[in-house]
Amino acid sequence: MIFSSVLFIYYFLPLLLLIYFIVPSKFKNLVLLIFSLLFYFLGEPKYIVVLLLSCVLNYIFGKLVYKGKKRKLYLVLAILYNILQLVYFKYTDFFISNVNNFFGLNIPLLHIVMPIGISFFTFQTMAYVIDVYNKKHKPSDSLINFMTYVSLFPQLIAGPIVRYSTVEDELKKREHNFDNFGEGAKRFVIGLSKKVLLANVLGEFAENLITETVLSSWLKPICYTFQIYFDFSGYSDMAIGLGRMFGFHFLENFNYPLIAKSVTDFWRRWHISLSSWFRDYVYIPLGGNRVSKVKFFRNILIVWFLTGFWHGANWNFILWGLYFGIILIIEKVFLSKFLEKTKVLKYIYTLIIVIISFMIFSTDSLGDIGINLKNMFFLNNLPLLNRETLYYLRNYLGLLVIACISATPLMKVLETKLNKTKAKKVMDYVEPFIYLGLLILSTAFLIDESFNPFLYFRF
Repeated sequence: MIFSSVLFIYYFLPLLLLIYFIVPSKFKNLVLLIFSLLFYFLGEPKYIVVLLLSCVLNYIFGKLVYKGKKRKLYLVLAILYNILQLVYFKYTDFFISNVNNFFGLNIPLLHIVMPIGISFFTFQTMAYVIDVYNKKHKPSDSLINFMTYVSLFPQLIAGPIVRYSTVEDELKKREHNFDNFGEGAKRFVIGLSKKVLLANVLGEFAENLITETVLSSWLKPICYTFQIYFDFSGYSDMAIGLGRMFGFHFLENFNYPLIAKSVTDFWRRWHISLSSWFRDYVYIPLGGNRVSKVKFFRNILIVWFLTGFWHGANWNFILWGLYFGIILIIEKVFLSKFLEKTKVLKYIYTLIIVIISFMIFSTDSLGDIGINLKNMFFLNNLPLLNRETLYYLRNYLGLLVIACISATPLMKVLETKLNKTKAKKVMDYVEPFIYLGLLILSTAFLIDESFNPFLYFRF
């Protein structure tokens, strides 16, 4: 089950809200836990045991690493358990395939189905145990509260990766009021609209664009870049909105990354919870930038190798991560001061780098990546454009313009300015109808269309 489905919006969520706001405060976490496990069970019934085991074992590890002489041993065991769990389910067949290819063997693949959301909840539980060990917070004093934190359905499947310290106090006591609920509902509708009205339609455009021209070779990764941005940021918006409806305040996961002025700036704005996780639990422990240049570059490449590999068990993801690592090193050594002096060039440069990166990200075959690059840069004798490419471009041009505007803070700025004028009173009356209209339109699209993927489910 995904948030952008009729089943979730009109059956699961209303039933949960009804029960949640009826029961006394002391039972609210238990209700959230039961419904979160049901949410996971409906999507992945076979592997709910993996989620439950991860919750219980990491809760115990949290207790063991807080005090005692063997706390470091228990920390190592906790990290090993979490990593081995992730490696087994996500990477076993990848390793077997590569061993077979390299040594000419024929070891049978295990065809292990990856539990949904394992990359996210494994990183959450691992961060929890490490933070308890480092005395950043105390271990949870309630298994129910801890299981609610790990399995909380708004962020369970695709993040953001929520640190325990962010919601520690709210797990024990949180405020429920109409303002919080209203803001959460608005944020959910915004995310739903981004996912259904933009990401899905842009994904269809990219799927249908099969003409071979230089222009179409750029349009496909441009559409995919927009698709994955609106898909994932839309899901994050829905998660943050749902959390707010239940009294939780999750941190932002995106900050208009497509207007970044450098690749460094892009990764401060894109999937913030993941990049901050690797910064705090890999990059800084390795020494960060407070080491020799060689080790500094090593640290960057290790982090970005792992970032790419975290996204999927395929060489294109590893290449994608290393691509960003190399670009970031080049920026830090050569380009940062030059880019700061430019006004427009830095934005164009960043967009080109990002668009190429998502071409790599979306292409499974390394050979196809090379072909796509040649197509994009006039190296395969393709025409610049043809009638079919222009036909698709004309049909989807309006959508691309809307996508460009929606990827910037322009609408937010206009809303802020309107709220400072006399038009605010009018907007207070009109705003509910705008959000209701978006919800109805999104529902109509969900009922009418069959193309409704969620790209980050495979991670």
